[in-house]
Amino acid sequence: MRSPAVYRATRASRIAMVVAALGLIVLAAAPWWAGRADLRLMGEVFLYLSLACLWNLMAGYAGLVSVGQQAFVGFGGYMLFALTIFGGLPPIAAILIGGLLAALLSIPIASLIFRLKGAYFAIGTWVVAEVFRLTFAQIASLGGGSGTSLPVGIVRSLADGRSAREALSYWLALGAAIVVVSAVYLFLRSRRGLALTAIRDSEVAASGLGIDIWRTKLEVYVVTSAFTAIIGGLIFLQKLRISPDAAFSVNDWTAFVIFIVVIGGIGTLEGPIIGTLLFFLLRETLADFGTIYLMVLGVVAIVVMLKAPKGVWGLIRDRYDLELFPLSYRIKLNDPKDP
Repeated sequence: MRSPAVYRATRASRIAMVVAALGLIVLAAAPWWAGRADLRLMGEVFLYLSLACLWNLMAGYAGLVSVGQQAFVGFGGYMLFALTIFGGLPPIAAILIGGLLAALLSIPIASLIFRLKGAYFAIGTWVVAEVFRLTFAQIASLGGGSGTSLPVGIVRSLADGRSAREALSYWLALGAAIVVVSAVYLFLRSRRGLALTAIRDSEVAASGLGIDIWRTKLEVYVVTSAFTAIIGGLIFLQKLRISPDAAFSVNDWTAFVIFIVVIGGIGTLEGPIIGTLLFFLLRETLADFGTIYLMVLGVVAIVVMLKAPKGVWGLIRDRYDLELFPLSYRIKLNDPKDP
C-alpha cells in the first residue's frame, strides 16, 4: 500500500532560494558597483516592496482592505523628525521607536475601525489617515502645513560623507525589505498563519474551528502598522524633508501599493515582488509622459483585473503549478517498494 508524504518545499522553491541568496549578495554590494541615482531607485524599490508585502498581508490574508495605511507611513516619518530634533535620539533608534509607538497607537484605532465592515472599514481607515494629516499640520514646531527638513547635524551623524550616507540609506532599505518579506513568510508558515489562511477562506468555518478571528486580525493590524511606520521613517530618512501632504499622501503610499499588489497577485508572497518590478518598469518608462503615465497604470490595472483576477503571479502559478515561497502543503504517495 502506498503511504502519503506531506511536504512543502519543491524543486522550484529550492532553486528560487539559491537564486535569491546570490541576488542578495549582488544587491548588498551595490554601493560599490551602482551609481548614486541607481542606489536611490533601488532603495525606493525595496521600500515599496516592503509596503506592498505588508498591505498584502492585511488585505490578501486577513481581509482588512485598508486605504489608509498612509497614516502609519506619515506617522513613522514624523516620529523620525520629532524624536531626533526634540528628543536627541539617533535616527535609526528614532525609526524603531516610531514603529513601537505606531503599534501602541494602532490598538485603540483598531478597536474603533474593526466595528466597520467591507467598504465602511476601508473608508474608516482613510478617515483615520486624514485625521493624522490634519493633526500634524497643526504642529508648528514640525513646520505646520509646510513641513520641515532634517537638520544638517542629524544628517551628518548618520555617516561621514555623502556617499557613505547614501550607501547606509540603501542598506537600510534593503535590510527592511529582507526583514519584512522574511517576517511575513515565517508568520504564514506558523500556526497563526494557518489560522489567518483559514479566516481568509471562510470566517464562519474558521470560527467553528475555534479560531479567535478578532484577535488574529488585531495581531496582523498591529504588526503591519508597526512595520509600516518603520518603513515610513526610512522613506523620509531618504528624502530628508517631510510635510503633511507628502507624508500622508494616499496616492503615493496606498494607491500605488494597492496597484502593485493587485497586478502582482493578492494573497501570495510572490505577487508583491512581481508587482513592484512591473510598477517601477512602467514608471521609469512612462514617467516623462505626465498624465498619460497614470492613465496607462489605470488601463493596466483594469486589464489585469479582467483577464487575470489573481494577478500576474496567480496566472503563472495556476498554469505551471509554481510556488517560490513554499507555503502550501503538498501530498505525494510513496511506493513502499521504493528505497
